[in-house]
Amino acid sequence: MSSEMQDYFYNLAGDLFDSLQCDEVLLLEFSGEDSDFVRLNHNRIRQAGQVAQRTLSLDLIAGARDAHGRHASASVELCGHMEQDFKQLSALLESLREQRAFLPEDPYLYFSDEINNTEYHHDNEVVSSQHALEQITQGAGDTDLVGIFANGTQYAGFASSIGQRNWHSSATFNFDWSCYLTKDKAVKNNYAGFEWQPEVLASKMDSARHQLAILSRPAKTIEPGEYRAYLSPSALNEIIGMMAWGGFGLKSHRTSNTPLMKMVEEGHTLSADVSLREYHGRGLAPMFTGSGFIKPDEVSLIDAGHYHDCLVSARSAKEYGQAVNADYEYPGALDMSAGSLSQDDVLSELDTGLYINNLWYLNFSDRNNCQLTGMTRFACFWVEDGEIVAPVNVMRFDDSVYSLLGDSLIGLTAERELILDSSTYGQRSSHSIELPGALLSSLKLTL
Repeated sequence: MSSEMQDYFYNLAGDLFDSLQCDEVLLLEFSGEDSDFVRLNHNRIRQAGQVAQRTLSLDLIAGARDAHGRHASASVELCGHMEQDFKQLSALLESLREQRAFLPEDPYLYFSDEINNTEYHHDNEVVSSQHALEQITQGAGDTDLVGIFANGTQYAGFASSIGQRNWHSSATFNFDWSCYLTKDKAVKNNYAGFEWQPEVLASKMDSARHQLAILSRPAKTIEPGEYRAYLSPSALNEIIGMMAWGGFGLKSHRTSNTPLMKMVEEGHTLSADVSLREYHGRGLAPMFTGSGFIKPDEVSLIDAGHYHDCLVSARSAKEYGQAVNADYEYPGALDMSAGSLSQDDVLSELDTGLYINNLWYLNFSDRNNCQLTGMTRFACFWVEDGEIVAPVNVMRFDDSVYSLLGDSLIGLTAERELILDSSTYGQRSSHSIELPGALLSSLKLTL
């Protein structure tokens, strides 16, 4: 299917390029998917469906070498029938020509005028949704499982009238679920990746049952203050997500709008154990941008606690004279280096404190100091002498990243977890992150 979709896109692109006038340049960005979506409730399949969609974005530029060229862009859904799609796109091209005449020149228009052709097909087969769901429902047994299972192939393509062709396809699954005890007492989990491994799912189900049993105990209310804490990869992902909200983009740095400004301008550092990179080599997201530039395999963002480099989109590259290394200035393939703490030793090393599985409702309480506030969620536990003794009632934290991943960081786990973004707004997200858990000497709880 991937090669058929690739041929269809390239053939359609060729016909559109043949219809261009004078020295027009046309950039085409293709995205699509063939996905299964299954909703579960009370560990029963309540809704199942399939989505096949293809979107083509056009950017029509007046003049191949015009540094401040006028251009007009639009997107359209394709039906998969060549004659019908070409007719619709031809009408759209004419409309873009008419619009372009009334648009101002764009001083930050920037696209690749070099030909760098690439082709990537992830070599794994699509996971059988039927087999996966059978294992999910059998493994969950009589628990009240609620979740969404998404599975299938995602496509991305780029073509320009200058002659460049790029293609990317990958097959992934993403199972995002919670097992409920009662009301808001639940254990949330996620299993995602390229290859389905029944033993991994079984291990996560066993862990959920164990935590549900602990949730049935009377909950403990703790006073505001500072506590030793362990953040699971899911909880740490929320912290990293807030850092990424303007934290790594060149534009936000040059306009002093990054929450990491103290790292950039005042030399603040995180723990030497903290290294973050944008890792495109994972194979989930395409290695090319919508303007035809090829991304590097990786971009080092934080190296051993020191800020290292920024993500640079085409427009920022044009404005500030930098090289393009990203499509957008928000990370989509983050990778956090592992530490040396064994997952089996987390409870004994924590000794007495909080074991936090999930955080939510995060926001900045002081953006300039990268100070975050948020709530604990779902299965968070009180640990004494290396043993989980009780669930903890919901608490609010307020702490700085410079503390959480700096002075308070005891260590990161050697084991890491791959988390795929479960967002399906418009289409399945291709964003991902792989990261460890974090053991902290102090987490500030406010109420």
